[in-house]
Formats: sequence, structure tokens, C-alpha cells
Amino acid sequence: MAHIGVIHWLEENGYEIKSISGCSMGALIGGIYAAGKMDIYERWVLSISRLEIIALLDLSWGKSGLVKGDKIINTLVDLVGDQKIEDLPVNFTAVAADIKAEKEVWINSGRLFDAIRASISLPLFFTPFDYNGTLLIDGGVLNPVPIAPTFGDNTDLTIAVNLGGPSIEIDDQAGIQKNPPVQDSLIKQNINRFIKRLQHTVKSADRKDWGAYDVAIQAFEAMQSTIARQKLAAYPPDLTIEIARNSCKTLEFDRAEEMIELGYTKAKQAGLT
Repeated sequence: MAHIGVIHWLEENGYEIKSISGCSMGALIGGIYAAGKMDIYERWVLSISRLEIIALLDLSWGKSGLVKGDKIINTLVDLVGDQKIEDLPVNFTAVAADIKAEKEVWINSGRLFDAIRASISLPLFFTPFDYNGTLLIDGGVLNPVPIAPTFGDNTDLTIAVNLGGPSIEIDDQAGIQKNPPVQDSLIKQNINRFIKRLQHTVKSADRKDWGAYDVAIQAFEAMQSTIARQKLAAYPPDLTIEIARNSCKTLEFDRAEEMIELGYTKAKQAGLT
């Protein structure tokens, strides 16, 4: 969601986005923006509740991931339309990972939401996506900040948004203020508490009693952060906007407004003129 705030600041300050490369949520936000449907998606994500998010998670009973992702993708197709990448007004590349061949896969043609679904296949959470006979997973496994696909495009400035920035104290998030909680019915409050227990494994005071999923996510984020630093050093952009990796958790889409504001603030602080 922070990507949306960055995009708002760029547009408000006269920048024209001509080329986008992204993986995972960067591919999702970038693809929807390239399709010219960011306003529709933003209105939707700002209105969706935690209960509705959970309802979109179609559980997989296989061993390759918790969620199949069909409901989410079909919902987005209904919002945005079933578009082809080569028909988009903005150059777009989604980056996924072929884990068997141990290589990045750059998807810049074909169905937009096939490319997005492949790129967002977070290990353990989403099942891998069968893309033309190859099983693909989240591109962040191999390249969390994929800049190289934009090198051949005729642009003046390359900006990287790194969601794997150093962790911060949550209260220090650039002055972002949380919205006051909405008064829910007692039943809804109880349901929300139940969902929260599902999302977050109960931890002991010294945080040693982590569930397996918590450990996997922490390990994945640490890995991504390290790889991101290496990729940014190898393919330096003109500017990097850092978003702390603990700013938001995986399923906290109900914090969209706060994260959009955070992205806007970080873009404003980045020193662009």
C-alpha cells in the first residue's frame, strides 16, 4: 500500500511514470497502475474490512501453500478488467521466481493477472502458480527490488521503493497517525479478536514461542532485506525510498490508509524536486 502513496506524491509533483517493474505487492500495485485503474483499486482497498479480507482467502488443502489465490485474483479482475500486458499504456514487468531453475522470470506479455498471481506467490502462504507449465513463486525470493527490467526504457530517472528497509519502532513511523477505531458491534468485535488470533500465533513474553509461520515470515523478510541491499548495490537506482519492513504485517490490509500516507510521506522526504 505504501507504493500507492509514493505514486500519489510523484504525480502531484509533475512526474510521469513511464515504466514499472515490480515483484509481489510491487507487481500488483504496479500492474494495476499501469492498467490505469489505481483509483478504483484504492477506493476498494480503503473500504475493505478485515472480515472481507479473510473471506477472500480460499484455503488450499494441499501442502504447497495455505491459499490458492483464485478469489483474490478474480476479485481484482472484476475491478480492473482482464487486460494484457502488451496493451497497457505504461511499460510493465512482473518478476517471479522459477525456484527449480533458480532464476528470475520477467513477465512482460500475456494476461496481466497471470503475471501478478505468479509474482505474489509468497512461499507457504500462496500456492505456486503454474505459468505456461513452469511453477513460479514470489519474485522477492530472488530479487525483492527488480530494477534491471527497466534499463532498456527511455526514462530520465529510476526510483526504487524498497519495502525491506531497516526495522523501526512502530511509534516512529514518520508521524503517521492511526485512525480512531470504529465502534463495532460486540459480535463483530469478538469475530475480529478470533481472526486476530488466527493471524498471529500467541507469543511468550520473551518472544521465543513463535509459531512455524512466524519463523518462516521473519526468515523470509530477513532474506529479502539482505538480497535487496545486494541488488541495489549491483543495480543502483537514481533514488531509493525505504519503507521499514515492520511497518505492516502480511494480512493488515485494513491499515491501507495509514500505509498509503506512509508512502506519501517517505516520497516527500526523499529529496526529489
